[in-house]
Amino acid sequence: MANELAPTFDPGFLERGLSSAEAAARHARGEGNDAPLESNRSYRRIVFDNVVNPVHVILFVISGGLIALGLVGDAVLTAGLVLGNVAIGVFQEGRAKRQLDQIAILTRPQASVIRDGEERVIDPDEIVRGDLLVVRAGDQMQVDGPVLREAGLSVDEALLTGESDLIRKHVSDQLHSGSFCMTGEALLLAQGIGRERLSHRITVQARSFRNVRTPLQREVSFIIWAMALIVALLGLAVANSFLNLYGGLPLVESTRAAAVIVALVPQGLWFMITVAYSMAVVRTARGGVLIQRMNAVESISRVDVLCFDKTGTLTTNQLRLESLRSLGPDEASLRQRLGSFAASASFKNRTSAAIEEALSGKPREVRAEVVFDSARKWSALVLDDGVYVLGAPDVLSAVLTTELPAAELEAWTQQGLRVLLFAYRRETVGIDFDDAHPRLPEALDPLALVVLRDELRPDARETIERFGDAGVKLKILSGDHPDTVLALARQAGFAASSAISREDLDGLTDADFAALAMETDVFGRITPDDKQRLVRAFQSRGHYVAMTGDGINDIPALKTAQVAVVMRSGSPATRGVADIVLLDDSFGALSQALVEGQRIREGMEGIFRLFLVRTLSVALVILGAAIAGEAFPLTPRQTAVVATLTVGLPAVALAAWAKPERSPRLILPDALAFVLPAAATIGIAGFAVYLAYNEFDASLNEARTALTATLVLCGISLIPYAVHPPEAWLSLSPLRHRPDLAWLSLAMIGAFCADSAVPGLRRFFELQVLGVFEYVAIVGVVIAWALLAKLTWWLGAGRRIKLVTQNLLERHGPIA
Repeated sequence: MANELAPTFDPGFLERGLSSAEAAARHARGEGNDAPLESNRSYRRIVFDNVVNPVHVILFVISGGLIALGLVGDAVLTAGLVLGNVAIGVFQEGRAKRQLDQIAILTRPQASVIRDGEERVIDPDEIVRGDLLVVRAGDQMQVDGPVLREAGLSVDEALLTGESDLIRKHVSDQLHSGSFCMTGEALLLAQGIGRERLSHRITVQARSFRNVRTPLQREVSFIIWAMALIVALLGLAVANSFLNLYGGLPLVESTRAAAVIVALVPQGLWFMITVAYSMAVVRTARGGVLIQRMNAVESISRVDVLCFDKTGTLTTNQLRLESLRSLGPDEASLRQRLGSFAASASFKNRTSAAIEEALSGKPREVRAEVVFDSARKWSALVLDDGVYVLGAPDVLSAVLTTELPAAELEAWTQQGLRVLLFAYRRETVGIDFDDAHPRLPEALDPLALVVLRDELRPDARETIERFGDAGVKLKILSGDHPDTVLALARQAGFAASSAISREDLDGLTDADFAALAMETDVFGRITPDDKQRLVRAFQSRGHYVAMTGDGINDIPALKTAQVAVVMRSGSPATRGVADIVLLDDSFGALSQALVEGQRIREGMEGIFRLFLVRTLSVALVILGAAIAGEAFPLTPRQTAVVATLTVGLPAVALAAWAKPERSPRLILPDALAFVLPAAATIGIAGFAVYLAYNEFDASLNEARTALTATLVLCGISLIPYAVHPPEAWLSLSPLRHRPDLAWLSLAMIGAFCADSAVPGLRRFFELQVLGVFEYVAIVGVVIAWALLAKLTWWLGAGRRIKLVTQNLLERHGPIA
């Protein structure tokens, strides 16, 4: 649209804005800011992603072939697992979408407009073309339009341009939706609304769906594709073997065999991750933790370095004026001048709010202003009687006419108090308040030391201890004086011997910077760029980093960290880039999210093991039968029994009953150390039983039933040990530690007995009643298998497998 003012513009428009009647009329004409929430994928996309993947498509095709051949029961079981997986996956992700939409409503920025001469807070959808919007630090632009009035306005357009530098804006400059106000404030005329907004045209949204895979998701993806390759090779080998031996299998048997082989791909792992995430999201929500990115609850468990500012985390988000130490003027004059300074400044923050609350000051006419910036550490106003500056004493000390009382300053900082210097200069000549780089005025007379108290949160000490117990290294990155931060940290039980200032980091090479960052736990006088650089330094040393913040100065570091955690009271800009929002502003609630993440990884480690053991052991039996020239060993219905009782139901229980435990960086090495010996020995035991039945001229269905029983009993026996080290196999300690899993195993054995004993179930699953001696022999084989498996682990096979796998993945693997 043309960059021109609204037709209703007149000299009083900046104070009056539109009337309610005008706004309603424009909205009725379709000139409203129609801004639909798009916090997640559409339902159509969720259904498509769950239905259309290679394994599902192949199984659907095979099911169609089975139906065409009249094998409806086989088709139901083949497609049933897939349909169940799809249905539950769609349900869980649909639920996640609804939750994320609710989160978007909760954290969605509101808009401040001037209507009928009053400032009102409205929903962005209620903005109409021609509205006057009030924009302040931390606000996100909801529409496009020109600046009509501004005071120290700087914006971050990184979501639109990819550039993180702040851009100074002046009257008549354009502001675009999707950008954030970082300093100052402005009046914005709404022109580009709804679909005309730049952010809509380039589809950049702060809370759009992000498919950022966690390490666990990468491991699952890696193993599924690896198993898909193994299954494909197995299918080729089996087809070639039967072709050479028998000239091929009949069409019916070929289709059923293909269904069994394809179903070996453990696509259910994705479903289990969704289930685990959903359980964790529900549990963390009860503790006041809102997950904006579903997999963030798992990512937080990977964090071994947590960076945070003391404000809003160790301390409450409120300051109060502790004392005012005059350095010249009488107290009454000082209180009046400082109160007027705070009341007159356009930039409002916690410091100015604390001063305004304690001191009664009247606003005065401002001739020039430098708004506070976390990098500069000072702000200034030019009033009719001179220039006033408020800032950090160590920053202002170089331009003072007299020295400050160093002993008092040190005493206050040692107590964890925040100290600011209020200074003055009568002469305004030579003041250089350049927009981009304003220069600190020379020859300032110190007026007073302003002492502020930032109180500790009551749960700060307990929270620090919990993170320490979880093995998380804590790093405090603050803009305050390092001694003040260190004092507060020690009061909260933080074990830190010293703190460094940003000046200690200047001029260091990247390597020296990273080394010093790792050695130090408390950083003071840190700028937003320093926070970002520190996060990158920790990441360069192989750490998984979370950043906690609440202010706009934390945004660069939040975007860089693997996990961004934001307080509910933080600015809309910070909430917009958050993975996790702490609804009650309680830093302690984050430890609950850490616990849930550990629970997910612990549960998934056991699920990994059960899935892979079932897949590899069945694959080995099929391969052995093909090489030995025996008939295909299992039917789809018998495979369904094995999958359901040894993997399907136990996996859901493992996810629900998982205990929060610290787990290794990569799950796969430990999992394979358990899986390969177990799968190999189960495969040997199962093939031996199948071959023995064939050698004694038993019927094919008897041989398949005996094989199914062997696979089921061996798989069920592994359940109580799936969440323990392999060395614990065949010992009583896991049964005492996790009796719930022992009872689960007994329940699965009871279910198999029901499948074998109830005539209707037995016929459906194509099982056959065996003799008592045969069942005793199968139990003997299972016991022999257990002893063989214990022997392989005792000989160190698992340890060697773990070491080799870990080295390969860390050096060459796609998930390292």
